[in-house]
Amino acid sequence: MRQLTVIGGGLAGLTAAITAAEAGARVCLHEAHQTLGGRARTGEGPYRTNEGPHALYSGGPHWTWLKQRGLLGPLAPLPPLEAARLRFRRGGALRRTPPLGLLRLSRRRAEQTPVDVDFHTWASAQVGEEGARAAAHYMGVALFHHDPGSLSAAFVQERLRRATALPPEAHYVRGGWGQVIDRMAAHAWDLGVRIETESRLDALPERDGPVIVATSLDAARRLLGDDTLRWESGRTTLVDLALRTRKGDPFVVSDLDAPGWLERFTAQDPSLAPAGQQLLQGQLPVAPGQSKADGVAHAEALLDLGFPGWRERTVWRREALAQGRTGAVDLPGTTWRDRPAIDRGDGVYLAGDQVAAPGLLSEVSFNSALEATSLALLSTRLDLKLA
Repeated sequence: MRQLTVIGGGLAGLTAAITAAEAGARVCLHEAHQTLGGRARTGEGPYRTNEGPHALYSGGPHWTWLKQRGLLGPLAPLPPLEAARLRFRRGGALRRTPPLGLLRLSRRRAEQTPVDVDFHTWASAQVGEEGARAAAHYMGVALFHHDPGSLSAAFVQERLRRATALPPEAHYVRGGWGQVIDRMAAHAWDLGVRIETESRLDALPERDGPVIVATSLDAARRLLGDDTLRWESGRTTLVDLALRTRKGDPFVVSDLDAPGWLERFTAQDPSLAPAGQQLLQGQLPVAPGQSKADGVAHAEALLDLGFPGWRERTVWRREALAQGRTGAVDLPGTTWRDRPAIDRGDGVYLAGDQVAAPGLLSEVSFNSALEATSLALLSTRLDLKLA
């Protein structure tokens, strides 16, 4: 068949390339950076950080897809003692349990939740103001948004159920997400995919076949010259911190007074930092008009509560502001079906975490990549039959 071109070497691009190659297509993948992975890259050096906290949800479709191909790799289980060290900021104090209303709400079926009502209004009618507010703020962990309560009730509730599922759906790849990317890249090479790194494209290449644009929505908008490629996202301060180890530090500090999350990733995977140190990653959503510094101040307030003496124990620190790179969020009255369509016409297809595909976090990238590849292969076969 004619060649399939994939632009972008992150999770979506590699998924598309592998899927197409497994179906017998000739595939060329272009990645602008020196390394593959996109937001799934894991940092080099002694601190194995991702771009914000990362976890794989076992209830999602990419879990099975990766496992079937031997790409999932070893996982880093969370010891029971560490799992018990989940803490919540409520009313300015650190507590061991969330409000009962949050727990009650987490058991409500997402299918019975309205799309056209905001989450805070709907949840308040179900469990009261306190539980609704706590649940909305808790979902900062999966939404990277400064006001989850303002989003579609159905959208937030589906994610609340999965984020609070028992047994937990969230799992951690030993060594960081970059290990999965490395395995996917090796598998793609074995299938004959031609991978070209440091290959930044400012326009669609001359091609003899379909193209899948697996970049951020902002990059796709510029590449395709299509100003309609827009969707609501979030702005989030990301904080990475390495501390000298102290016995008794919490595993997670979840802020229920405002969306914010700190997680000690070395609790499940000590290999992410040198011996005697622990790696923390935080995501602190910031509203329009706020700055990265506002998110940093929020992180430090949580650190003051949960990690005594953290300033004196800090051996490494990094901060960043993620803008428009935190995945799609759906406002009241919209669903994933209303996001930018995968099929852009003329043999061009879109994949990524802000397009018209279902799923939680990286599952949107995965699902859109499968759909884009399926449509691209189908279009090629139809063209060949017509020829």
